[in-house]
Amino acid sequence: MLGFRIEATAGATRAGIMTTPHGAVETPAFMPVGTAGSVKGVTPQQLRGTGTQIILANTYHLQLRPTAQVVEELGGLHRFMGWEGPILTDSGGYQVFSLAEINRVTDEGVEFRSHIDGATLWLDARTAIDVQNKLGADIIMAFDECPPLPSPPHVVQTAVDRTIRWAKVCREVHQGADQALFGIVQGGLDVDLRQRCAAALVGIGFDGYAIGGLSVGETHEEMSAILPRITECLPADRPRYLMGVGMPGDILAAVQAGVDMLDCVLPTRNGRNSYAFTAGGPLRMRNEAHRLDDGPLEAGCDCETCQSYSRGYIRHLFNAAEMLGPTLTSIHNLRFYQRFMARIRALIREGRLPAIGEEYPIVALATSREGGSEENEWTR
Repeated sequence: MLGFRIEATAGATRAGIMTTPHGAVETPAFMPVGTAGSVKGVTPQQLRGTGTQIILANTYHLQLRPTAQVVEELGGLHRFMGWEGPILTDSGGYQVFSLAEINRVTDEGVEFRSHIDGATLWLDARTAIDVQNKLGADIIMAFDECPPLPSPPHVVQTAVDRTIRWAKVCREVHQGADQALFGIVQGGLDVDLRQRCAAALVGIGFDGYAIGGLSVGETHEEMSAILPRITECLPADRPRYLMGVGMPGDILAAVQAGVDMLDCVLPTRNGRNSYAFTAGGPLRMRNEAHRLDDGPLEAGCDCETCQSYSRGYIRHLFNAAEMLGPTLTSIHNLRFYQRFMARIRALIREGRLPAIGEEYPIVALATSREGGSEENEWTR
């Protein structure tokens, strides 16, 4: 099962160790996203080389193909994808938001039309847990409804009511003795709803608690303001997971609010689109400025990409539509995130987390969860 030990605190921030059947995870931790059983563009060995400790996969996508039954028959998700470390699976609740145009939500569950072939997929609390039990991840999530922001108050209220109702069913039907089950706090930007949802989930009792329904339309300032009001309602001895948040400035705000785990597609999605993260700000690798640059993506970075390849070469790969360009940039981005998290953990233990802004000016770029735009002053 799941173990969690806090080893250092500084205000609301905490550094600790989470133990799972497939290994330990230092927290605060960032989880790369392997939606369909693969972190796009990198092998598990390359992923481990970036310092990644735990990854995320998705119930909805894996149930569409190849199906949980196939994964189970092939030895479970760890063996299936060749990743020996811890895995967390989302329940499919986020797809209630992200695939809103092809689903129908009722009090019983959600009917999806497959984005692949239009076939019908039904997910409810029982199904989501059954699928995740078959997949065999170390940490699984309760089924929830994630409303977009902004939404009318009655829409958020309904989502909270469903999330609590479905959480009770998930707790009752969960069969994986070696799988930790997390509840998910919903409630939009309504503090009262968030706290009511948190109290209900704590009353049900979960191994950890996630915060969903953020980075779905609100500003960085709105997210930063509500996070402490949520974490203060969650048990101090259980891990806290903020779902789907990944810009460095957002990560810092979450950690300062007492969050222990985060995930996002940004390192690899942006890497595939010629966008490299560095401490000083992001780079657009197709830009003419890099054509004759013989230096690494980031001076001082110890990743495979920066140790062996120049900016000029990586720019060439993107402009020549070579697959290696996205892979090398993704490897660097993944390593950047793990170095960033390691430095956060070290500074928490030293009681100096505010100093992170001096070492990583990129944390000031907190208003865009998608990595900025071509016009952004940080992009060069």
